[in-house]
Amino acid sequence: MDTTIKKKIEVFREQTDPQVIKLWNPDALDHTKDLRMKSIEFGDDYTRIDFIFRSSMVYINGGWIQMERNAFIRPTGSTTKYTLLRAIGIPIAPLKHYFKHQGEYYTYSLIFPALPMDTKTIDIIEKEAAGTYFNFYGVDYSKWMKIPHPMDVERSNN
Repeated sequence: MDTTIKKKIEVFREQTDPQVIKLWNPDALDHTKDLRMKSIEFGDDYTRIDFIFRSSMVYINGGWIQMERNAFIRPTGSTTKYTLLRAIGIPIAPLKHYFKHQGEYYTYSLIFPALPMDTKTIDIIEKEAAGTYFNFYGVDYSKWMKIPHPMDVERSNN
């Protein structure tokens, strides 16, 4: 008995998914800090920064948070601003998220246009003015981890 096997033609598909790089901040594991940058993700079309916030013990009834509409990032030392595209999990001013109690944890993400790929240090600016704003200067993520935090690793159901 003769068997004929037809060879399938291999099809090469060019990868169309954008390149995404995600880095995790080792300092995000420091639970003594009220505000921490958890991670930063770079795509061809965006830059995403994830935060962890804990309502401070100084606020009565836990306090509140919000994000300014004109928040931006910029490469440190540059005047080029990449303005906020989207805020996930945090209201845009004048809206506020009110904490129910002190010490409550809250996570949110900010989405900005893509940074140049050779950028290594950025400023994250909610608003450059007097007051209490989420401003970070000289954030050097060049030594951040390329592996997820233990809190980001999916656990098995065994």
